[in-house]
Amino acid sequence: MAREDVQKKWEARIAAFRSSGEKATRWCEANQVNRRQLYTWMKRLSDSPTDTTAAKPTAFVKARITSEPEANLSACPLRVRVGAAVIEVDAGFNPALLRDVSQALEVVC
Repeated sequence: MAREDVQKKWEARIAAFRSSGEKATRWCEANQVNRRQLYTWMKRLSDSPTDTTAAKPTAFVKARITSEPEANLSACPLRVRVGAAVIEVDAGFNPALLRDVSQALEVVC
């Protein structure tokens, strides 16, 4: 087989591998391809001047970071440790009940 034919065969294999979305090990087993050869040819072809994927410029996207809404923060439980006990307090709790439970646990612990 001519060198150009071998290269075209590997280009097709690499394209099939990349489009499959599978891990290299699984794809190579299913397609009876040596994994080391796959990686060797991927490197060889990426160094090739005919490879169009290497010529693509890197694109940066501006991201805007915002804080989470206050509503989500109030939904998170509060954990209170009294001795060895842990009390989870949800939004809308009864403060008197929490005080009574905390005092009872202080006596026990």
